Amino acid sequence: MTSESLMEGVPLIRPSTTDHPLYASVVEACRTVHDPEIPVNIYDLGLIYTIEVNEDGLVDVTMTLTAPGCPVAGEMPGWVRDAVEAIPGVQAARVELVWEPLWGMDMMSDEARLELGFM
Repeated sequence: MTSESLMEGVPLIRPSTTDHPLYASVVEACRTVHDPEIPVNIYDLGLIYTIEVNEDGLVDVTMTLTAPGCPVAGEMPGWVRDAVEAIPGVQAARVELVWEPLWGMDMMSDEARLELGFM
């Protein structure tokens, strides 16, 4: 981790632009993408860290994977980009794959935990 990310008050994950009209559609598009090894969508797994939508319809998605050795690491960001770019009003999408903070099971939604038998 960088010293900046460890500074008090600096979030480990940038907040999303939840007030943008396209935000909910981007979330739903992310929910259409699944890790082939886990029967839960990547949004509810907690793999999507940040969704930023600007006024021009450009969408930046910051995501991670459950492990760096994930067999679809090279493909999944493209799946997310394709799903988001299919939304009317989205001009383009960029997907950044990050490894900090590391994904943990505590990042899953209650629905994902229930579906995977952790609740």
